[in-house]
Amino acid sequence: MDYEIFTGLTLFAFVSSITPGPNNLMLMSSGANFGFKQTVPHFLGVGIGFTLMIILVGLGLMQLFDSFPMSYEILKVLSIIYLLYLALKIARSGSITEQNNEKLKPLTFIQAALFQWVNPKAWTMALTSISIYAPSNSFISILLVAIIFGLINLPCISSWIVLGQKMKLVLTDQKRFKIFNITMASLLILSLYPTI
Repeated sequence: MDYEIFTGLTLFAFVSSITPGPNNLMLMSSGANFGFKQTVPHFLGVGIGFTLMIILVGLGLMQLFDSFPMSYEILKVLSIIYLLYLALKIARSGSITEQNNEKLKPLTFIQAALFQWVNPKAWTMALTSISIYAPSNSFISILLVAIIFGLINLPCISSWIVLGQKMKLVLTDQKRFKIFNITMASLLILSLYPTI
């Protein structure tokens, strides 16, 4: 990988990882509701799940979708349904002080990793990174893109958890927590706009 491609990939990985999207909004919400430690499985699920997604897309998963064009529409519908479900779950949750509330649980590692496959922004990032920065589709170039993206992605997404934690200092009562959670749910729904 030459210097120009490396620089371009690094910049693309940083900008696409640090900007708002379903993963970052959910991590911020989880940071505010549960704190950093309890959000770690969610965080690792996003980082590792997305890195694996880049590898699989690079190894030809997209050819499978190209062979079955209807699969794009099915994936789109599943993405929208699942994001709406998550938004509803976030909007209906209370604060962390409601520990007896079973509705209030952070995403697990597996849930967060699987979420990448129905996350429209993750698909866009994976497709763009492979098509632009690994056009030869050699295993080594795909692996390098995935590793570089993964190394940049992890600190970027962790900043959203920290931001959520800091927001907790402002969210000092139940009403503010409710407003915060409804706002996060609304932003998650708005993140669907490019997909629809």
